Amino acid sequence: MTTPEQDKLQQNVERTAAVHALKAIRTIVDAEQQDEAARARLLYAFLSYGWIVLLCAVFLLAHFLGVF
Repeated sequence: MTTPEQDKLQQNVERTAAVHALKAIRTIVDAEQQDEAARARLLYAFLSYGWIVLLCAVFLLAHFLGVF
């Protein structure tokens, strides 16, 4: 038979374990969100400036082929 003090202690232990687990999950989620944000910035940069690089490559190729 458990006493009220043991029940209270058990509840505190379970609550502490749950809080620790939630903090660990939050850390993992934050890291994943930072990775996604970095990928989004990189993709945005490629889409924003990639067409300029592609255009320069086409002009260089045309110049070497003698079109210009």
